[in-house]
Amino acid sequence: MSGTHKLAPVLAALALTAAALAGCTAAAPTAVQTSKASAPTVDTERLTVAAPTPQSTESKTCSGMSEVYSDGGGLYWERRGTLRDLGARDFARGEVAVDANGTPVTYTVEPGDVEAVVAERLCAYPTLGSMNHRRDIHPGQVLWLTPDPDIPWVPYYSPDDAPAGFPQIPYQQAIESAGAAVDAGDVDTVRAIWSDTLKGMFTNQGTIDAVQKVVDSGDLDALRQLFS
Repeated sequence: MSGTHKLAPVLAALALTAAALAGCTAAAPTAVQTSKASAPTVDTERLTVAAPTPQSTESKTCSGMSEVYSDGGGLYWERRGTLRDLGARDFARGEVAVDANGTPVTYTVEPGDVEAVVAERLCAYPTLGSMNHRRDIHPGQVLWLTPDPDIPWVPYYSPDDAPAGFPQIPYQQAIESAGAAVDAGDVDTVRAIWSDTLKGMFTNQGTIDAVQKVVDSGDLDALRQLFS
């Protein structure tokens, strides 16, 4: 047999081997691509299921501060807007009393409380001290939050129509003394402070008559709105 005839079977075998190897090499990338293409789908589904659903913060924030103001000369005040108790926090850890609808009615001041933070907690107009006839709030004080629009409210710093040079300090001291008497249930002392000191500091006869009516009634809740 010639050399060419002897090499033919060998070359044929080598060709078949090369073809088989080529087929294996071509199939491998297909398997890798399939594996890579399926991985993101699985991971995405896992993250979607595991991710926590974001919770609404609406219940933890105020839609707006509830304000107290007067439509008629500063004598009769009312609150407009909804008070809400957003929960105790640093500098506002006092106890809140609510009505049948869950609306805050009073707040008892704790040591370390800050007026602005208390107002933020309650979505309340941030002058709770002066609204309660105090320059500042103090531990143990019970803040009333919503005035009765049918009962007069006396300003803490001075009457609305106070002239220049008005004796503000004696006025505030008299208001605080009347408030302390109200808190003690001492109506006679409240009447004496009004008649002997405060009454003469007002010039508007309508205001004097409205306050006098409440003082004469002896109604502690109404007197508390006036002075405490």
